[in-house]
Amino acid sequence: MTNYEKLAKTLVNYSCNIQKGERVLISQTYVDPEFIVVLIKEIRKAGGLPFVDNNITEISKELLMGMTEEYADLKTKFMLPIMKEMDAYIGLGGSNNFFEMSDVPTSFLNINSTHFLKPVHYEERVNNTKWVILRWPTPAFAQSANMSTKEFEKLYFNVCTLDYCKMSKAMDGLVELMEKTDKVRITAPNTDITFSIKKQKAKKCAGERNVPDGEVFTSPIKNSINGKITYNVPTIYNGTRFDNVCFEIESGKIINATCNGLTEKLNKILDTDKGSRYFGEFALGVNPYITKPILDILFDEKICGSFHLTPGGCYDETPNGNKSAIHWDMVLCQLPEYGGGEIYFDNVLIRKDGRFVIKELFALNPENLI
Repeated sequence: MTNYEKLAKTLVNYSCNIQKGERVLISQTYVDPEFIVVLIKEIRKAGGLPFVDNNITEISKELLMGMTEEYADLKTKFMLPIMKEMDAYIGLGGSNNFFEMSDVPTSFLNINSTHFLKPVHYEERVNNTKWVILRWPTPAFAQSANMSTKEFEKLYFNVCTLDYCKMSKAMDGLVELMEKTDKVRITAPNTDITFSIKKQKAKKCAGERNVPDGEVFTSPIKNSINGKITYNVPTIYNGTRFDNVCFEIESGKIINATCNGLTEKLNKILDTDKGSRYFGEFALGVNPYITKPILDILFDEKICGSFHLTPGGCYDETPNGNKSAIHWDMVLCQLPEYGGGEIYFDNVLIRKDGRFVIKELFALNPENLI
């Protein structure tokens, strides 16, 4: 079986579990047409009905350059009924330049996020379809990862076609522990933060929504976060790279935000709406094949030994009352080569320097997942 066939089977039969008669929207940007053909065949084999939406980054950028609220609302009027007709969504994103959107004004991006992405994707698609999102291994992607194209493709297919059923079972102990926990404390270089997850639901992500996958997430009690956090993994938001983002937080709200060289732009994003300075997600990354940042959040948030604490809206599966047009996953890696760190649940050390140190979570250490 080829890598394309393995990946298509994972997306169709495991991630989306396509059934006879279900309508599947494939949204693709810079994906090898050969893979789209394989994916269409796999959907049909499962009895599904495939539809394809082709996107080109440069065209999307030009449309954004003329963005107004009226235009975004009209786009939603056309696209929302299509999404409502779909039972499943497979989003495949490739890029020739990860920074293509960096010169699009933030105001245009915020309008598109609030008036189009929020109703069509963050609400309708996320809440009412079976969906999975993944990146495609383009040369630009390999370059971003500082790897040769061939080397990166090998990593990509290892990560995306691992045994997610095995990972899912290993996550059960962490889900159970998180749902019993009240107080969380996290320490790392330039980081010491506390918050509560008391009575919050925890959800495992093992290939059903994102590929690659490998995280268990919940949401913090909205007003409970206090302290300072410095993210050591670079983050890209709407085509702009931010390094060493640092937040000072009081009663759940970001009261001071800085980063290397782009502090003003960072704060404009955080001022998108009333919820964008509060947090909607806390998650631990456990994918054994992902051991370093590659400047793509679908990979970086799954780094084994990392966690992310996310400014913006919460997910409906783990609600904490925070609503926002943004959901910006920012990652702190606690592997020794990134400075290490500790995570405590109710004053008990559960992970040190990226490795779980209590028996009920040993199954999530990388040697037990590969």
